[in-house]
Amino acid sequence: MLDFRMQSLTKLYLFLSLFGWFSGLAQSEKNATVPIANEYSEYLETVQKATFRYFWDFAHPVSGLAPERTATPNIVTTGGTGFGIMAIVTAADRRWVTRAEAVQQLQKMTGFLKKADRFHGAWPHWLDGNSGKVVPFSDHDNGGDLVETAFLVNGLLSARAYFDGNTASEKDLRQRIDKLWREVEWDWYVRDGKLYWHWSPNHEWKMNHAIRGHDETFITYVLALGSPTHAIKPEVYQNTYKQSDHYVNNRTYYGYKLPLGFPMGGPLFFTHYSYLSLDPRLMQDEQTNYWEQNRNHTLINRAHCLEPRQAMFGYGPGNWGLTASDDYNFYDAHSPTNDNGTISPTAALSAFPYTPYYSMQVLRNLYLREGSRLFGPYGFYDAYNKGLNWYSNQYLAIDQGPIVVMMENYRSGLLWKLGEKTPELWTGLTKMGIKKPAYPTGFYSYAPDFRSGYIDLWKHPDRGAYVLDFAVKGSSAVTLVVRDESGREIQKLIDNKSYSEGTQQLLFQLPQGKYEFELAQGSEKQRVKISLHQSVDNQ
Repeated sequence: MLDFRMQSLTKLYLFLSLFGWFSGLAQSEKNATVPIANEYSEYLETVQKATFRYFWDFAHPVSGLAPERTATPNIVTTGGTGFGIMAIVTAADRRWVTRAEAVQQLQKMTGFLKKADRFHGAWPHWLDGNSGKVVPFSDHDNGGDLVETAFLVNGLLSARAYFDGNTASEKDLRQRIDKLWREVEWDWYVRDGKLYWHWSPNHEWKMNHAIRGHDETFITYVLALGSPTHAIKPEVYQNTYKQSDHYVNNRTYYGYKLPLGFPMGGPLFFTHYSYLSLDPRLMQDEQTNYWEQNRNHTLINRAHCLEPRQAMFGYGPGNWGLTASDDYNFYDAHSPTNDNGTISPTAALSAFPYTPYYSMQVLRNLYLREGSRLFGPYGFYDAYNKGLNWYSNQYLAIDQGPIVVMMENYRSGLLWKLGEKTPELWTGLTKMGIKKPAYPTGFYSYAPDFRSGYIDLWKHPDRGAYVLDFAVKGSSAVTLVVRDESGREIQKLIDNKSYSEGTQQLLFQLPQGKYEFELAQGSEKQRVKISLHQSVDNQ
């Protein structure tokens, strides 16, 4: 699904380049002073809050929606607005804005969306922020965009779940959202048994893009199957999304098995957009555990960047992450198989739930070493190429939004919790054959570094302790023993304790160092090597 996006965006960015939008930062911005955060939680708070401001301070003054990018303030994007709505939910929860202010802004946005152009309930990719009229995304794409609509609706449903109060304004907001959601005619976009991305009143089905996976479009099927009014049939998902030459992968790269997707995974936004509200730890079908899929996709992307031959790009532990973004050639979907040296901050920062220690290495490097050229009023600019000394001067809604949301899912799980209590999402997942996994007893969440063989575990910055995820199957008691590298027992963190079946978390304190953790249940034992870090080294 990447080719037509790249062709359309390249046309726009070629136009913008004529006016100097991609020439890099102005000198005054390059020498900007970056506020220094002294604690790791402050790093997260500073970056999240600044990035959120794109959707608050830079929101379109009439519509309240998110501009596509800073260069086009009157072109608002529906999908990026969905991400921005989740950022507003995060802001309300963290009290960067009041709950009442957030509701008022969302009422403004939903009022505009009600009047904006729609095509059988689906919004276009771009709208004029003043009039609500469609702005063509490409020559034949001037109608409904079902994927961008899905990103928008997903954000709206998160807001509906969060603003659950009994005030008149919150009740009104929920009613508005519910009406907009119910009006999307997902089933109308089915043609010859397949679900299609676009329809235009002028060009009808000329775009001709069936929505096939595995990629960022996954959430479209969850919503299309979960719709209470216009649900598609499960066989449409089976006959469209799963029928492509890049659905099943099952190859191993750098020791990480990748169940689905393109060779080496493709750009990292595949692991972000659909999982802003869907917790992949709770998702398993006959083919895939979605946590393993997204975690390993991220680790493959990182491992590629850490290969010695990639040093020519200036890559390293603090400088990795390939995804779709601006670059010195306008825009591209960067990945291990399409790598020109461009790093996109959203790639690693939106991967915080999957790779918290490695993502923090990137955040600190970007903030402390590149911040004077890369950090601005709305967080980190879109991309940079260290080897070519090229730095973007742009912000993009679709890249800023996942940073706020996925960092919050790492910190508190907020949006994942809201998704879990949204019944329509689970209706869709169930129809797709996806259910909650029955993990065996063990350390289900982790995969070791491909070079050292150790899992890198970092103290959670908000909780002040190490947080260990593990699973228990059955009702038998478990024991967790920690040993040093010589095999000497250091501490028994769990001593013959019974847990309810499922995933668990343990908070603990130990000195920084390398250890072996053994989780035992009866005669079954799992051992892993874990390197505990109290601080983050971004070398």
